[in-house]
Amino acid sequence: MKKNIIQQKRFSPKLKVKKGDKVVVISGSSKDRTKIHEIMEVFPEKQRVLIDQVNIVKKHTKATQENAGGIIEKPASIHISNIMVVDPQTNKPTRVGRRPDSEGNMERYAKKSGQTIK
Repeated sequence: MKKNIIQQKRFSPKLKVKKGDKVVVISGSSKDRTKIHEIMEVFPEKQRVLIDQVNIVKKHTKATQENAGGIIEKPASIHISNIMVVDPQTNKPTRVGRRPDSEGNMERYAKKSGQTIK
């Protein structure tokens, strides 16, 4: 008989993307690539992000008393390895680094230009 063991994570991953960041999808369908999109929501436990107008899926809903059933289109999340943050200076995809600022707080910066990402 197996016992239900709850496995604890050793650490929570530090993601280099935040809600509201401008990103470019670097893999997937060609219609979503090369366009600049904005992150709507971040799921750090799953290392996934929800981006507006990217990875739209059709969800079939059953009719209830409150709303009619039908097919609803909504965005699905994608993995963070499939996106790159846009450099604020050049508007091109870049990697993101972290460094301490003058007060000792960690700030994100674009590795191509060295510009701080807000």
